Amino acid sequence: MPDISPVAGEPIERAAAERLAGVLKAFADPARLQLLSLIQSAPEGEASVSDLTAPLGLSQPTVSHHLRILTEAGLLEREKRGVWAYYRLVPSAIAAIADLLTPPRKRATKRAR
Repeated sequence: MPDISPVAGEPIERAAAERLAGVLKAFADPARLQLLSLIQSAPEGEASVSDLTAPLGLSQPTVSHHLRILTEAGLLEREKRGVWAYYRLVPSAIAAIADLLTPPRKRATKRAR
């Protein structure tokens, strides 16, 4: 995932803002938020499309479409094993977004702990 974090609380530059907007657009869908949550809470921290279709109540092609968007945004990693692909969160991408959206004072408090 491209760097989207501002340097030491400085304002975000235009190019970084455009990259972040693309990532946030990937987040801005209820099915994708559910997918991220399901994958994060999976026993091994990963899931295949077949693990995700029933809980979402969506078809396999629709789930695959959403997973592709999340992967292209850098929020998920995809690992092919045989005929199955498994997806897992990219912790650094999620952390970068959380850090960017956390007010500077709260960030300083979190780091001091």
